[in-house]
Amino acid sequence: MIPTTSVASHRSVVLVGLACTTLLLAVLSPSSTEAFAPSAHRYSPNQAVPYSGSLVLPRARGLAMGNPQNSALHMQTPWSKAGANKRKPRPTMVSPIQMSDAAIESNDDESDSKKKGFLQKIKSIVPPQEERQKLVPLALMFFCILFNYTILRDTKDVLMVTAPKSGAEVIPFIKTYCNLPVAIGFTGVYAKMTDSMELKNVFYACVIPFLIFFASFAFFIYPNRAILHPHALVDVLAARLPANFAAPLAIVRNWSFAVFYVMAEMWGSVVASLLFWSLANQITTVEEAKKYYPLFGLGANVALIFSGQYVKFVSNMRASLAPGVDAWAVSLNYLMGAVVASGGVLLATYKYIQDNVVAKSEAMKALKKYPSKKKPKMTLKESAKFLFSSPYIRDLALLVISYGMCINIVEVSWKAKLKQAFPDPNSYSAFMGNFSSATGAATLIMMLLGRSIFQKFGWRTAALVTPTMIGVTGLGFFATNVFSGAMSPVAALLGTTPLMLAVLLGAAQNILSKSSKYSLFDPCKEMAYIPLDQESKTKGKAAIDVVGNPLGKSGGALIQQVLIFGVGSLAAATPYLAVILAGLVFMWVRAANSLAGQFNTAMSADGVSE
Repeated sequence: MIPTTSVASHRSVVLVGLACTTLLLAVLSPSSTEAFAPSAHRYSPNQAVPYSGSLVLPRARGLAMGNPQNSALHMQTPWSKAGANKRKPRPTMVSPIQMSDAAIESNDDESDSKKKGFLQKIKSIVPPQEERQKLVPLALMFFCILFNYTILRDTKDVLMVTAPKSGAEVIPFIKTYCNLPVAIGFTGVYAKMTDSMELKNVFYACVIPFLIFFASFAFFIYPNRAILHPHALVDVLAARLPANFAAPLAIVRNWSFAVFYVMAEMWGSVVASLLFWSLANQITTVEEAKKYYPLFGLGANVALIFSGQYVKFVSNMRASLAPGVDAWAVSLNYLMGAVVASGGVLLATYKYIQDNVVAKSEAMKALKKYPSKKKPKMTLKESAKFLFSSPYIRDLALLVISYGMCINIVEVSWKAKLKQAFPDPNSYSAFMGNFSSATGAATLIMMLLGRSIFQKFGWRTAALVTPTMIGVTGLGFFATNVFSGAMSPVAALLGTTPLMLAVLLGAAQNILSKSSKYSLFDPCKEMAYIPLDQESKTKGKAAIDVVGNPLGKSGGALIQQVLIFGVGSLAAATPYLAVILAGLVFMWVRAANSLAGQFNTAMSADGVSE
């Protein structure tokens, strides 16, 4: 027998349970559950949907709702199925708070999608990590190399052109009788170094002597130039020799400046053209080269802007110096100090690449997996015969030689005008600083265009831009010199002199030519080495870059020497130089077209399209 109290308790529990159930059913009436009913479509968490007779507990706010039939929280209400067909759902009223929440959620979703789209665009532009490990250090190296080269290039011109009893006429003689023999000798030394040393040690063996010399020149050689330069001896020789020997005698008179000039030229040929691009070709694949070779120069041409302004700043320091102080000597100390510091950063970056990039490079892995057969060592003469017997190497050499001849023919004439406008070394140097900065800015723009040119038009079009640019602007500059009388009204209209107008037009010609060279010609040339075997890459590059470039400049210098002896001056030789420039550009274009066909064939053989 069950106790009465127990029965009462049980009845109370049942009554309470029925009351709670009734209350729950009232709360969970169809009008209250419509917001949580399932549908074939997805709705936002606060959006009302048609009632289907099923009850789904709401998920966390902000999550998209899925199919409630797959949810463990799904349950049937007492009026589901049959009851749902009898009862007509009432229209759902959405509160203003619910509408504002839905609007906020919609705006949040739109902003999130925009952020994701923007991040995806940035991600598509930024190279992947394994490529950034190559691109960033290489760009930094090129920055340091071009920073130094800009300072050295501007300084060497100031030293020789403004030296006692010297001028722009000495430049052709230095390039022919000083620079070319040194370049040929270095090629032989470099070939032996590559045979007897590891490639990573060759870089150190080449760069460190340059830095030692430039530091010694600023702090020891230049301050003692009066003792080192044989002015008395050269004065005696000048009195006994014809006037046509004035330029060679100026080289002897200022021999330390001539050595600096050669070393500055060799920095561009050896460090910039040979060592850097050898490293880049060593660790870069063809596809990476197409994407990033034009961009390597971005850092380099930022260096042109910085170094140009640094040269200008240092050159203008003379205004704050005490009377009697050699302003150019002080400027030289600051300039060479910057060169040595930048060289230290260059060496440190190279060491980082050797330690962290070279070993992981896919190109190096392939080289180790399929090593080239060891061939017998060749002399310099045999190497030249072997390399120039190849049409591919020969056309590539013609490109480099043609550029050297063309730029030298135009540049020397411009520098002759430049000395007339700026006879003071610091004024000359300040102008060259602005010139270098303008070259860097123009090259940055050309770099951005260069990537599109490579990708849309290919190697051939990119290779033809530079000769076209030099031909058009060079002939325009010579035309202003030949018809200088007709330019006087134009100069007066612009508020300047015919001399300054010629200087500015020559500067514009050099800026456009060099910007196209740095942004398109150099990447084209370096990409052309990639299909070659390892021996042709190493020795062929040394022969072309170290000898071909000086040979081109020396060839242009030799032409100018012949014309100077024949007609008496550079100004009188201008019409002949214009005709020769046109012929060289024509030869350059033919070689570029020939090499483009061979390059595409080599790429197709390797299974890579242009």
